[in-house]
Amino acid sequence: MAKKIILQGILLLIAFFGLFIALSQVDFVSFFHVKEIRSSSENKIGDLIWNEIESSGEIITNDSITTTLDKLIAPICKESNIKRDSLKIHIVVNDDVNAFALPDNHLVVYTGLIKECKSQEALQGVLGHEIAHIANNHVMKKLSKEIGLTVLLSATTGGKGGAIVKEILKTLSSSAYDRTLEKEADMASVDYLLKANINPEPFADFMFELAQKKEESDSLYWISTHPESEERAKYILSYLKDKKFKKIATLSEKNWENYKKLVADKAKTDN
Repeated sequence: MAKKIILQGILLLIAFFGLFIALSQVDFVSFFHVKEIRSSSENKIGDLIWNEIESSGEIITNDSITTTLDKLIAPICKESNIKRDSLKIHIVVNDDVNAFALPDNHLVVYTGLIKECKSQEALQGVLGHEIAHIANNHVMKKLSKEIGLTVLLSATTGGKGGAIVKEILKTLSSSAYDRTLEKEADMASVDYLLKANINPEPFADFMFELAQKKEESDSLYWISTHPESEERAKYILSYLKDKKFKKIATLSEKNWENYKKLVADKAKTDN
């Protein structure tokens, strides 16, 4: 009888730990479609954050500037079957070197990032990285994990919505995704560029260069929110090492330099 009780106890413990392990592997956010908030709630969250940015910053609507950025994004979207119209691209006058994705497919690009990029390919690599965050639903994964779904949804129903929106914006613009999501976005961007015959090497070089400058400036947000940048540059270059790929520039070198000057002049005027 005692042996039977002991055996039952052992079996119960095995069953308990087996169930615990099984449940720990379940992504309940995915299971209940919480991570896929392609609903009005996500739309509202994205719009609320964008309204916060729009009300406190200078947005560039100059056709020459927005159209040229579209030209840089177009081959990435076309060759990777990403609907360009699904992306809401915004250029904001801000000297910080930064770009970040928001819910509901908003992508914010600071003028400081465009000015800092030595090459158009480096900028395209960063844009591809942020587009990958959008395409792979990383934005809502990050917010659900770091802020919590209940808090996110409360932002859309009034109350302390303003404070929550500011916290969401801070989280997305100045803190990193986890390492797995960052690497996924890096490699997706590299693949986007390869498919579009754009050289990804300057993207890796850009990360390495900014990592070297990191201690010199507090405005290098994109690199400060993307840790282990030198390591990431190395694994991108390692991935490319044995690959043969075309290197076709989207813009002529003259047009790229003119574009950077136009952005710099516009940012100076608006400031």
